[in-house]
Amino acid sequence: MSTALIIILVLAFFIFMSSFFTVKQQSSVIIERFGKFQSVRNSGLQLKIPMVDRLAGRVNLKIQQLDVIIETKTRDNVFIKMKVSVQFKVIQDKVYEAFYKLEYPHDQITSYVFDVVRAEVPKLKLDDVFERKDDIAVAVKRELNEAMSTYGYDIINTLVTDIDPDIQVKNAMNRINAADREKTAAEFEAESSRIRIVAKAKAEAESKRLQGQGIADQRREIARGLVESVEVLNKVGINSQEASALIVVTQHYDTLQSIGSDTNSNLILLPNSPQAGSDMLNNMVASFSASNQVGEMMKKNTKKIEKQKPTQHQSGYEDDIQPDVQQ
Repeated sequence: MSTALIIILVLAFFIFMSSFFTVKQQSSVIIERFGKFQSVRNSGLQLKIPMVDRLAGRVNLKIQQLDVIIETKTRDNVFIKMKVSVQFKVIQDKVYEAFYKLEYPHDQITSYVFDVVRAEVPKLKLDDVFERKDDIAVAVKRELNEAMSTYGYDIINTLVTDIDPDIQVKNAMNRINAADREKTAAEFEAESSRIRIVAKAKAEAESKRLQGQGIADQRREIARGLVESVEVLNKVGINSQEASALIVVTQHYDTLQSIGSDTNSNLILLPNSPQAGSDMLNNMVASFSASNQVGEMMKKNTKKIEKQKPTQHQSGYEDDIQPDVQQ
């Protein structure tokens, strides 16, 4: 076998083998013939004409995700950064449109996301952006579906995964939240204090009521005991007036005895009858008057004594001289 024949056979073998190719699961292959679209081949072993057909490209049919970060402004003039995640895939029946009509699908999707978000977010305040992020995601999905279905793309879902305001705005929001929580805590503490005060007042009122009831019962028993004492004294010939006086005197001395038995007592007993005040005043006036009289008398006696001392000295001197003169 000549060398030329071997070379021809080898080339024929490689040409034959090149006419077979495989397509992976969840993907499609575009076949062109002399630069013109020929067919779309799906997963499995496929055949093409060597030197005539060629593999123009492969299209991924799996669900893909594109993260788009957008900076925009809210209605209350707060700049925020939003992260929108778009999940999409190529429709299997529209592989031709996805491959030939759109060259850069990621850029196209990013442009639509920017357009929708910057149209929706400026209508909302910052707090509403956090509360209505799902509405923003629905609006993005609706707009993308209308635009990208023409190019063979199906938008599975859109998610607003992050909302990031400026650091100063976040600090201010944290301070507002902290102040609001402190206000709520103060309200709860005030309510708790009010409940304690009301409960204490109710307890004191109940205590006073029970104390008054106890005092009333005590006085009632004392009165009953006095009645029984008077009745016993009447049986032995003592009338009611004398019995009452005897009981009062007995109670008076019992009280004095109980006070005197306490060694640490600093109690001073004073008269407490209606006439006691005037009696005490009269006694004090009389005491002051008597003390003044005593003081005046002591002063007069002192003066008399002082006057008598020189006279006594002079008379003694004269007595001493007289005997000398007689001599």
